[in-house]
Amino acid sequence: MTPYEEIDSPADMRADCEAVTRRLDVAASKAVRPAPSIHYDEFPQDLPKPGIQVSEAAQRLAAAIFE
Repeated sequence: MTPYEEIDSPADMRADCEAVTRRLDVAASKAVRPAPSIHYDEFPQDLPKPGIQVSEAAQRLAAAIFE
């Protein structure tokens, strides 16, 4: 391949440009939306913390290590 050869056909490049143009409306609408809030008072709900379960086998191993 030489630097003067086209990578894609003109029809393929046009299809790529049309696909990008269709997506520009979505990108433009997302770009002007306000950013989500990071203030704590706007999230009054406290989510439950996940519990940790320690199996009997893990307890025996820990006990054997620290004897």
